[in-house]
Order: sequence, then structure tokens, then C-alpha cells
Amino acid sequence: MPRILIVDDDTNLRFALKRILASRVYDVDEAGTGEEALAMIARQPYAVVFLDLRMPGLSGLEVLDRLRKFDSKVPVIIMTAYGTTDTAIEAVKRGAYDFILKPFEVEDIERLTEQAVTAYRLMTRRVDLPAADDAPAAADSDTLVGRSRAMQEVYKEIGRVATSDATVLITGPSGSGKELVARAIYHHSRRSDKPFLAVNCAAIPEGLLESDLFGHERGSFTSAEHRRLGKFERASGGTLFLDEIGDMSAVTQAKILRVLQNGVIERVGGGESIQVDVRIIAATHRDLPALVRQGTFREDLYFRLNVFTIALPSLDQRREDIPFLARHFVERESRRTGHGPINILPETLEKLAAHNWRGNVRELENVIERALIVSTGATLLPESVRFDESGSPPPESGDSGDQAALLDTLFTRLAARAEHDPAESILSVLEHEMLLRALRFTKGNQVHAARLLGISRQTLRNRLADEDSGGTPLSDEGI
Repeated sequence: MPRILIVDDDTNLRFALKRILASRVYDVDEAGTGEEALAMIARQPYAVVFLDLRMPGLSGLEVLDRLRKFDSKVPVIIMTAYGTTDTAIEAVKRGAYDFILKPFEVEDIERLTEQAVTAYRLMTRRVDLPAADDAPAAADSDTLVGRSRAMQEVYKEIGRVATSDATVLITGPSGSGKELVARAIYHHSRRSDKPFLAVNCAAIPEGLLESDLFGHERGSFTSAEHRRLGKFERASGGTLFLDEIGDMSAVTQAKILRVLQNGVIERVGGGESIQVDVRIIAATHRDLPALVRQGTFREDLYFRLNVFTIALPSLDQRREDIPFLARHFVERESRRTGHGPINILPETLEKLAAHNWRGNVRELENVIERALIVSTGATLLPESVRFDESGSPPPESGDSGDQAALLDTLFTRLAARAEHDPAESILSVLEHEMLLRALRFTKGNQVHAARLLGISRQTLRNRLADEDSGGTPLSDEGI
């Protein structure tokens, strides 16, 4: 689980913040002074550090500066009162990930923590090119998988462009691994000791995307109560990954073009030109030349992005890689769950190889994950492999027609049980069964089971205690 450090001299604040974070299944440590925090950080890594600005002894800025000297990637979230936001903004300029105002809203804490943990994972979990002996990836890294000629060309292109500062455009269908390639370029670049931040341009409403990228000044819109720095300023010296750039509006396209031409941004509502030093890696599943012809994407921006292009093949164009990808996903999941070695029958690989992979590598990954959940024993059988047959590619979220069909079947069975037994309800039975299956899947590891269920370890223990005290028993009978 991600480990988080709270640094504040206020005992009550540390208690409240720890309670919020622990409920989201994070491991949380506390420090009352900057000196204590630095000693703890020197002993072990943290995924996120919450740091108060004003403390006795070392100030928050002094702690930040010292922390940055031996761990430049850990996201530091500055905690500050409204009146000290200028100092908090200065901290972000000096390398802090973001700041949050006291008193906190629980939703803001949870959102910001999740974003920071994701940023830490993207920066610290290396993406390596495949080894010659096809050795599995290290536990703390990812790897690009495939021996096909198309993927060999991708590896060569990553090697050619990684050490330069050139803008890179990654094209390819949804689910083909564009983010993984972007991270591989970053981890093998000269900027790998600086931030790597990612923005999905299609997932953020247009009104918020400009603020997220360029920041905003106080009063620039209704909810802008203070100045905020955008991703371009926060990624200073590092790399910014703009995913699905083909979905960007004309206004934002013009601002991105200015950055690429001059290295200059303006915050929303501000007139100051701010120089930034950020390498841009962009990605899209869209046909940008076609969008240019339609007038929905700027031709000059396309040429600026198209300095160096890496075109990822669809999975159907690299079918010889399917067995290697399948084994990679099985090995990764077995390591993650502590399940032990899992063998894949040749018949299972044949079934996978014969499928039309509309969702590409992401769909294959989802299919393997579902197959391991329903599978028993140390062998992955063909009947455990189930495909989405809805006739359309799985959406970006990973949901599929196959999952919808499973949920329909599950609901029908639960409804039938509930109608025959007034003491049972769909939600109560489902909760019991999910607890059972999570513990079975994790071989009784309550920490891992709680994380899978999205609850705290204490909540899991409480519900297990309720079972022991006479609640509806967990059964091995299938739903």
C-alpha cells in the first residue's frame, strides 16, 4: 500500500488527516517537526508527504528544500492557511506537488492524495525495454512486451528519441499502450530526475482543462479564490504527457502552440508571460491529418507536435505477441496477489490468439485479469477465458459488454434468492460473497483484500467480526 507521511506540529490535525487517509487504505506515518520528518524520510520512501508550512524549528520550505536534494520525485503537498497562499505558491515553484488550504474538505484530501499517488507511481515505476532473455520485469518496474517486427521498430524509436528534448507524438488505437511508451521515453531521458505529469485532455471538461494546464489567477472565475499553478509550471524541467490531444478545443490548441513555439504560458485571467521549460509528449488515437482537413485541429500545431512520431500497432497487427503478453500479465498478477506460478495451457493461448482484439492490449489485460479471478488451481484453462462480444470496442474505463452480462446474471440470481428468503437482500448477500471471494483471492491477506474491496482494513475486520457474531454466514456456495 502507498505509504504517506503527515508533517505538522498540530496533533489534532495529524489525527484527523490520518483518519481520513487510513480509511482509504493508505499506510500513514506522522511527524511533529521537520527534523523528525527528514529522519523518517531518510529511512524509507514515501509516496506522498503532507507538509505544514509553519512549524517550530525547520520551516516547511526548509524541509522541502532538503527533501528535494535526496528525493526529487516524492510529491509534497503543502498545507497552509488562506493567508499564507503566496508562500505555498512559492513552495510549488520550488518543487512541491500542490498545496491545500486549511481547514480541509475530505473530498479534496482524497482527490489530491489519489492524484499525487498516481503521479508518484508514474515517476518512480520505470518502464523498461524488453530484455534479450525475456526475463520478467522487476517488481518495481513495468516493461514493454513483444517480439514482433512492429514492436522492435517501436523500441528503436524510443531509443532514438529518449535522450533528446524533441516533442514526441505517439499515435495508435485505444488500449495499445501509448502511456507506457510515453513513460519509457521519460525514464530513459535526461529529464528522468524531474517531474512527469500526465493530463488526459478528453477526461477534463474544457472549462477546467485550461486552468489545469496553465493555472489561474485569483478572481479569474467564480471559484478561483486564490492563484493556482498549472501542470506546465509544476512540471518545470520535466515532462508533460498530453494524452488524447486530438480532443482539445481550438482555444487550448492555440495556447499549446504558443508553448511549443516560445516556451511561454499565461495563467487564466492573467497577463504575465511565464517562461517554462517542459518537454511535451502527446498521444492520440485520432487521425490528426483528417482532423486538420476537417478544420477541427490546427495545422500549425500538428506540425509542431509531429517532430518525431511513434506509431503503435494494434494488437491484431502484432498477433505473434499475444502469447508473450498473456504470460506477462499472468506472471504480474500472480506476483501481485502472491498466488504462485500459474501455467497457461496451449489451448488457452490458442483461444486468445484467435480472438479479434478490438480493445487491443488493454482488452487482453482485462480478459486475463477476469480469467484469473474465476480460475481455480495453478492452470489457466480455456473455459476461464471470456470475451466481450458486444460488437464494439471496450470503453477506456475497462468496462465491457462481457462484464455487463456477468452483472445481469449475478443480479438475476441474487434477486431470486432475496425473493425466496425475506431475511436476505441483494446488497447483504453480495457483500458476504464479495468478502469471501476477496479473502479467497488474496489467500487470507486482509490488507490486500481490503484494498481490492475499497475499504479500510479495520472495516474489513469489523465486518468479519459481524459474521462471527451471528450475521449471515459466508458460504462457499456460488451465487
